[in-house]
Amino acid sequence: MKYLPILSLFIISILNSNSANAQYGTDGGRKFDALLQYINYAYVDTTDENKLVEDAIVNVLKELDPHSVYIPSEELKKMNEPLVGNFEGIGIQFNILKDTLIVVSPIAGGPSEKVGIIAGDKIITVDGIGIAGIGLKNSDVQDKLRGKKGTKVNVGIQRRMNKELLDFTITRDEIPIFSVDASYMATPEIGYIKINRFAKNTDEEFKEGLKKLQAQKMKHLIIDLSGNGGGYLKTAIQLADEVLDDKKLIVFTEGSKSPKQEYYTSTTGGFEKGKLVILIDEGSASASEIVTGAVQDYDRGLVIGRRSFGKGLVQKPFSLTDGSAVRLTVARYFTPSGRCIQRSYEDGKDEYYNELARRYEHGELMNEDSISFPDSLKYQTINSKRTVYGGGGIMPDIFIPIDTSMYSDFFGKVNRKGLFNEFTLLYMDNNRTRLEEKFKSVEDFSSNFNTEEELFNDFIVYAEKNEVEPKEDQVNTSKTLILTRLKGLVARNLWGTSAYYQIANSLNNSYLKAIEEINSDSFKKEKLVYN
Repeated sequence: MKYLPILSLFIISILNSNSANAQYGTDGGRKFDALLQYINYAYVDTTDENKLVEDAIVNVLKELDPHSVYIPSEELKKMNEPLVGNFEGIGIQFNILKDTLIVVSPIAGGPSEKVGIIAGDKIITVDGIGIAGIGLKNSDVQDKLRGKKGTKVNVGIQRRMNKELLDFTITRDEIPIFSVDASYMATPEIGYIKINRFAKNTDEEFKEGLKKLQAQKMKHLIIDLSGNGGGYLKTAIQLADEVLDDKKLIVFTEGSKSPKQEYYTSTTGGFEKGKLVILIDEGSASASEIVTGAVQDYDRGLVIGRRSFGKGLVQKPFSLTDGSAVRLTVARYFTPSGRCIQRSYEDGKDEYYNELARRYEHGELMNEDSISFPDSLKYQTINSKRTVYGGGGIMPDIFIPIDTSMYSDFFGKVNRKGLFNEFTLLYMDNNRTRLEEKFKSVEDFSSNFNTEEELFNDFIVYAEKNEVEPKEDQVNTSKTLILTRLKGLVARNLWGTSAYYQIANSLNNSYLKAIEEINSDSFKKEKLVYN
């Protein structure tokens, strides 16, 4: 803390160096500039001024809040990619198995799919240089296969049933990064959409999924935001606008130097009527909490799961002279009822980021009774006057404890070693054609694929060969979980990510509770708005 005054002056100096921010300049900024000049002129050892600058910025931001950060110029583009929604490359999902690059699936409409690359292909050479057996890493793959739109790369593909390498020339293009992982019918009347982030294109992806489900006679909807760490405020507002009717306050922001700003629904949404459930957990943050808070405050739907992360600080990017940037917190988010989404960070960043471990240790993830709120944090919903809570994060209407009943040391070890993915890729390499001919849909596969007969014993043997001892009691504890994970991964290899969730959600208690609540009279009892 003792370094804060000098470091703060340095930040002021940096801002003052940009003519657009000249109003921030003070004598203190020039004072720090003088210090740097003295170091350069008189200090006993050689110094790296760029490193001094970066260290100073990093340290001053540590003294602020947990979400104000410095981003070096070389990292800025990569950090933005998941939210901007695209990058430039060849368009494949891949895994590295036994030092060989395997195509899990080509991205739909991408350049690899267009030239005929298929799931299961092994990329052996890139521009004539062998890449198998050289200790390939994910970062190496990106370096070799990403590149500017319009440039070409030649790859040598090893494909099952072909003895010789197949040569492909791929013209790189913009590759979409999808934020909707799944959209399918959970029951004949209930649709399910899983969103992993709030990116530039999320609203369009959501609308596309919604239309697909409505074409299948969907009446009610589950939106799964569990594990969704947030993204763009604009996208959160767009998504809330899809499920709330017109002229509703979605969220407002306010900071000591940022006047109160309110954001309202403005268009007719695609799902303003029908029962709605939002799924959240301790990994749901920021934009996820904005949408969830608005839905809960207007009694538009039920929120099911566990208390969300509690990230309600608004960041604004400020560019620095070398292409780097500072994302500086400028305001806080508040739900329509006035609840502050941000939880306290008074005990420092370490304690702030240890919050999830603390929740586990205190039993909050397993027992709703371990969570207590003072009366000062009680709020009322706008229509039905139900009690909801502020103070950081969104507390669900229906609490679902984390399920550890099927977890064992054996499952943890095979999962951490990546054996599920490795084994599935090997299995698909030998069985893809047979499976594609036998099963014509996810539903057919889900009902008729015998995972235990096809995979289980071979997987246990594979785990043992990879130095994970299959203790019988642990294997029995996790058997259902293992079978479901393997079945889901096979389905993903055949039909994509949505198929994985269609299988895996059979063990998702929040998802199962959502279906139960939609099929009951809970919405009427709670006076929720859905007609």
